[in-house]
Amino acid sequence: MDEPSKLLTPPPQSSIFQLDFPAPGVLLVTINREAQRNAVPVAGHAEGHRIWHWFDDEPAIRVGIVTGKGTQAFCAGADIVEQFEGSAIYNISMPVPEDGFMGLSLRRGKKPVIAAVNGIALGGGFEACLNCDLVVSSPEAEFSLPEVHVGAFAAGGGLAHIVRACGLQIGSELALTGRRISAREAKSLRLVNVIAKSPKTVVAEAVELATQIVGVSPDSVVASRYGLREALEMDTVEGHTRRTTKQYGRPLVEGENYRIGLEAFAKKKRPKWVDSKL
Repeated sequence: MDEPSKLLTPPPQSSIFQLDFPAPGVLLVTINREAQRNAVPVAGHAEGHRIWHWFDDEPAIRVGIVTGKGTQAFCAGADIVEQFEGSAIYNISMPVPEDGFMGLSLRRGKKPVIAAVNGIALGGGFEACLNCDLVVSSPEAEFSLPEVHVGAFAAGGGLAHIVRACGLQIGSELALTGRRISAREAKSLRLVNVIAKSPKTVVAEAVELATQIVGVSPDSVVASRYGLREALEMDTVEGHTRRTTKQYGRPLVEGENYRIGLEAFAKKKRPKWVDSKL
């Protein structure tokens, strides 16, 4: 699909990621390095950071999807060859890049991103999935934090995310052994939302899921996502609820989409949402 005419600013240029618009309000970001199993070089962190910040600031785009080129690999993690040859600017002894691996693994952001995992997701690739809001997986995908096998550790947020998602014991097993898990096991561990019908339908099913989110109030999505993320950070339900309400309660109910939603419900008609001002 061509670039939407409603965009306020053009998308960032990238040598690593391909940007497409498969449905209204949906951005598809594809790691375009199939020959390298979609491993991301150091430059990909800054490029990803720019892309996802542009996505958050662009009102016409409401949901993002990230995937890898082809059907074999979502992302094999960092470009180890680049690091071994000494050309890498970033390594695990230095501060984590802003927003983490390819701008995703530590991203908080404003809008949801769906991982369409079309193949293996290793290291930073798995860490990016762990921080995405929803995950659609190929039935043949595999997930792993294999850093311990190369003398490193999951430095992009994966350790914290895996423990919060699976608990200390399972998280420890995956991080300390580097064991690969199947899509089925990942779903049983609540790391995957949907296992696609086939490897070739992963992106299409992710777009279908994204379209469902595009169809609801964009203000509600922003506020709800903020509240969900705060729940991971806050130590009490009351504290996180009050913080979310303070941040988005008044702007949401005073916004146009709230009025549109109430009027549509009262008149039993379909709401026609406007771009979020939150």
